[in-house]
Amino acid sequence: MTAVTRWCVEQVPELAGRGLPVLPDSWSAKAEDLAGLHTLKADVVAASVPYQLPALAAILESGLPVLAFAPHSLKDVERDTRLLGLLTGANDEAEGLIAAMGAATQRVREKVSGLEPRSVYCEEWGKPLIHSQPWVNELVAAAGGMAVGTAGSHTTADEIAAADPEVMLLAWCGAGDRVPLERVVAQRGWERLRAVRERRMYCVPDEYLNTPAIPSLMDGLACVAAAVRPEWFEAPERMRRLAGD
Repeated sequence: MTAVTRWCVEQVPELAGRGLPVLPDSWSAKAEDLAGLHTLKADVVAASVPYQLPALAAILESGLPVLAFAPHSLKDVERDTRLLGLLTGANDEAEGLIAAMGAATQRVREKVSGLEPRSVYCEEWGKPLIHSQPWVNELVAAAGGMAVGTAGSHTTADEIAAADPEVMLLAWCGAGDRVPLERVVAQRGWERLRAVRERRMYCVPDEYLNTPAIPSLMDGLACVAAAVRPEWFEAPERMRRLAGD
């Protein structure tokens, strides 16, 4: 390994002690940030959605082999995990992660089995409003929810108000856990929505839902389950709830 992003270090803290260069990721990087990428002499550059096209173009222009992941489903994430395991000689570790995700998902499904589904709005971006990706809908379904709208598509505040979901999860790309829930409600006129009145509107750290890797998605599953069925699941520490009066 010749370089990492801050997301790599967050998921694998021991990388911080290796003295590796920390590069901007394929979402936040500008082309000039990656101009010296070719000097790293890496065997392969691994990148994943979400991408900014200038950043991806800069990675391709480096001349280094590029492995660009663009999964749509949890099955795709499993496939990508196996591929990384194969390339790095970590097949057993990859299979262990896949098994752990499967077991965690099954535990959640069993707890909510037979319960009436709750409608859930998941937002990946706020200007314009964009629904979260398909794998997030799968996490919602596993937690006993029913996702509102079409995954990955644009929507409007009025459309969401008309749907009046029971639960709302906002995880804006690059915003971490800093989505301003109270300001969003006021700006969009959502004060009368069920999720707002009942304080079932949450900010989920964006990497938990937007980074399609098993360790982060397991944290995402925990957040989704706690939001959809708070009577069954405890909210993770970094998950924020809409403030009350």
